[in-house]
Amino acid sequence: MVDTHPAQRVGILADSQNLYHSAQSRYSRNIDYSALLEEAVRERSLVRAIAYVIRADSPEEESFFEALRDIGFEAKIKDIKTFADGSKKADWDVGMSLDAVTLANHVDTVVLCTGDGDFARLCSHLRHEGVRVEAIGLGSSTADELVDAVDDFVDIDEHEDRFLL
Repeated sequence: MVDTHPAQRVGILADSQNLYHSAQSRYSRNIDYSALLEEAVRERSLVRAIAYVIRADSPEEESFFEALRDIGFEAKIKDIKTFADGSKKADWDVGMSLDAVTLANHVDTVVLCTGDGDFARLCSHLRHEGVRVEAIGLGSSTADELVDAVDDFVDIDEHEDRFLL
C-alpha cells in the first residue's frame, strides 16, 4: 500500500447493488457504509462520496437511502426497469464510469467500492490520467481483472467484522 497523506483528495464511488448482493450471498449480512467510508477516506480529504442505488420499491429502501445521506454519501437513485418479458435490469456501470472520469480532474485518488470486473478498463484509463485507483470489495466475489487494475485493494472478506453489519 502506498502511503496516503492528508492533502490527497479522494472521490468514492460505491456500487451498492454489487456490494449488497455480494455481502448477502456470502454472509447474509449488509455492508457497514460508515466503515466503508472511513476506510476509503483514511485521513485524506474527501471531495465527494457517491452511492449508486436502485429503487426496487421495497419498504426499507427509503430509510437506507436516508442513512447513506446521513453517513455522508450522495445517493444517486435509479428505478429498476421491468421489460415486457418480465426480466428486470438496473445497473449504474455507465453512470459510475462517467462520474469517475469527471471526478478525475478534481481528485488524486478514486476509490471504487465494487467487485465488478467491468470497471477494470476504467481503472486503466484513470491511472493513465495520473489518478490513483483503489478498490474495496469482497475478495471472494471480486473479479481478478479489477484487483489487477487498481493500485490498492481492500478485501472485505479479510475484515468482515469491520465492514459487515
